[in-house]
Formats: sequence, C-alpha cells, structure tokens
Amino acid sequence: MGETRGRGRLSARFVETVTRAGRHPDGLGLYLHVRPSGSKSWVVRVQSGGRRRDIGLGGYPKVGLATARELTLAIHDRIARGIDPVAERRRARGIPTFAEAARRRFAELAPTFRNAKHRAQWIATLAAHAFPHVGDLPVDAVTEADVRRLLAPIWTATPETARRVRQRVADVLAWARAEGWRPDVPDLSPRTLKLPAQPKAVRHHAAMPFDAVPAFMARLAARDGVAALALRFLVLTAARSGEVRGMTWDEVDEAARLWTVPAARMKAGRAHVVPLAGAALLVLADARRLAKAGSALVFPSPGRGVPLSDMALTKLLRDMGETVTAHGFRSSFRDWVAERTAFPPEVAEMALAHAIPDRVEAAYRRGQLLEKRRELMAAWAAFACGGGPA
Repeated sequence: MGETRGRGRLSARFVETVTRAGRHPDGLGLYLHVRPSGSKSWVVRVQSGGRRRDIGLGGYPKVGLATARELTLAIHDRIARGIDPVAERRRARGIPTFAEAARRRFAELAPTFRNAKHRAQWIATLAAHAFPHVGDLPVDAVTEADVRRLLAPIWTATPETARRVRQRVADVLAWARAEGWRPDVPDLSPRTLKLPAQPKAVRHHAAMPFDAVPAFMARLAARDGVAALALRFLVLTAARSGEVRGMTWDEVDEAARLWTVPAARMKAGRAHVVPLAGAALLVLADARRLAKAGSALVFPSPGRGVPLSDMALTKLLRDMGETVTAHGFRSSFRDWVAERTAFPPEVAEMALAHAIPDRVEAAYRRGQLLEKRRELMAAWAAFACGGGPA
C-alpha cells in the first residue's frame, strides 16, 4: 500500500486491534508494520542524501501512535536542517563508512601480501572504483544495487579489474559482518547483480615452437650483454622472468648444481629448487665475469645495480625479430616434454613449479623427483643448445 498524504489516518484503536500483515500508512512516511507473527513496529520512510531510507522507531506498544508521530516530526525536522538521521544513528553506534571499513580491512591484510605491488593494488582498485560510489556510505548501508552501479561502468570495459573490485568489495562487506557492523552479506554474484557476460579474452603468452628453440639459442649465444645471458638462463631453466631477473648469487650452490628460489620470490609462495644443467652453469660463469665486485644480483641492470626490467628481455626479443614473450619459453619447454620425451607429466609440472593436485601424491614424490628433474633439465639443455653441453 502506498503512502497517503495527510495526518491522522490511523487511530489508536486501529493500531491496537489490527492483525492484517503489511505496512499501514499514517502520513509523512510513517507506517505501522504488522508482521505475520502479529508483532508490530513503527517505520518512517524518508528521502535523505539522495536515497530513500527506512528508519525504525521501535515496537508497539512500547512506542505508541502519538510518540511515533512525534519522532517522525523530529526526523523530518533534522532532514530539513541538513542532518542525515540515518548516518547520525550509525555514527552513534560506531559503524564506519565503507571507505573506513575497507582501510581497516586492508591494514589487517597488508602483512599477508607477497609483494608491494599486490598490496598497493588491493586498496588502489577500491579507491578508484568503489570509494567514489559507496565510500561515504555506512558499511551496513551498502546494497546489491549500489555494488551493481559501481561495477556496471567497468564490467565489460576492464573485465579483470572489475572482477577484482567485486571480490574486494565482497571481502570488505563480509569482514564488516564479522565485525558486527552488518546483519548480512549481499549476494554479489554476477548473476544476482544482473551483470552482462564479460568478453572472453583469454590471453596466452606467445610461445616459440620448441623445434625453433635450438636455432634461436644459437643466435642468442652470439649476443653480448646481461639481458642475453639472463634470457639464455631463463630458457635453460624454464623459470619465470621475475625469478631470473631477481636472482642473487647466494641462491646458487654451484657445487651441488642447484638454484634455490626463496618462497618470497615465488608465485606460489613456496621455495623452489632448480637443478642446473651444465649449459646453465656456463651462463652463470659468463655472468660472473660481467658482474661488478660486490654485486649480489646475478643479472643486474647495467650501471644501475638493480634487477633487469622485464622490458629489457622483451626489447631483446624484439631486436632479434621475435614476437614471442620470455614467459612463453615455459610453454615451449612443456610442449617439448610432452611431445619428445617419456618423462612423466608430474616431473615437468614440478620443474615449472606447478603444484601437483593430489596432495598425497605430491608429498610422496617431493623428495624423489629432484634427480629425475635433474635428468630432465639436462635433456632440455642438450636439446635447446643443439647437442651442446648439458
């Protein structure tokens, strides 16, 4: 039933005896809410801050008709004077705004991020895409409709960013519920929010066919400079670009022919041991000859004492006329294992620092695969170097 203008629509007798469930209007947005259970309470509906709000005034008979009308007039008076009665109540209860809640949540999460970039991105995406829409709202007032409105402009334009914003907004609201600041967490699934399907743009790192790797490595070996050495080492170890570029000498045990990448520099957050074939050790020997005395980095940016940038490897590939990516050589390696060798798939997966799905199987094999991986990396080096030292 819609609101009817005017006063005095309800009588004390009606309020006392009505049993029909629903909202019964009295005027000025005041309603008597009768629940199916028979309980009764007062609600006043107002427009405040550009939003329609329902404000509870208490249950009947504790709050009678006359008192409910007085409270309604007081609320309208506050609104007329520019005071938001809903925000006023929430402040009194200590409920933070969404932006305040997000920053508190971020302060808890910050120590768990693996690197500064991910840490900065978490709060930056919310500041850019959520705070302008819901940042000033009390965290218990954020609705599914609010989240839909903030996601709609970016959902198909920047799908990955939009997905991250949705996940982080949901995380903040779930955290607020755990803190007792929300009664529930809205369903923010794309289906519930009626968001359109996102474009299916699956990006793969451009990879070189493995048969082309030996000829490429021969050309690469003829080039001078730290970037060329780093790229050769990356191919020979099937490692990620960041792992190679950030590599330090204290991670290398040349006697044991092992390179141990610490957990802090691994994507999965677990230390990774890489067996080094002879060709990889020769690259390290060349890197030592180029290194400045006292340099901790194996492949420092020339003259700067910092790790090579990823762009340095990309530029080298482009200068050589290649359109592949450095990361794509991991795919070249994996395809070679599958098509040209009899090594079990889990050996290749561990060489790439991928997790073996079956935890029991992974635990059983963790200590047994190093020698098999050593054989695998030696075979890959021999192939990649066209029959050279392994």
